[in-house]
Amino acid sequence: MITIYNYLYVRAKIGGFLTPPNYKELIDKYAQEGWRFVAMIPAVFGNYGQMKEVDLVFERQE
Repeated sequence: MITIYNYLYVRAKIGGFLTPPNYKELIDKYAQEGWRFVAMIPAVFGNYGQMKEVDLVFERQE
């Protein structure tokens, strides 16, 4: 039997000096919709190499 998964990529902010992160809320939101969090991929970097945004990867069995 072959298991097929659907994947969802959601951009999230890591946060900064005045900006709170939103990745925890996004993980909770998509988990309630049946998605499973599987990875965080760096997507946007600041001037000094710090991560500003990431792509959250979720999967759900089809």
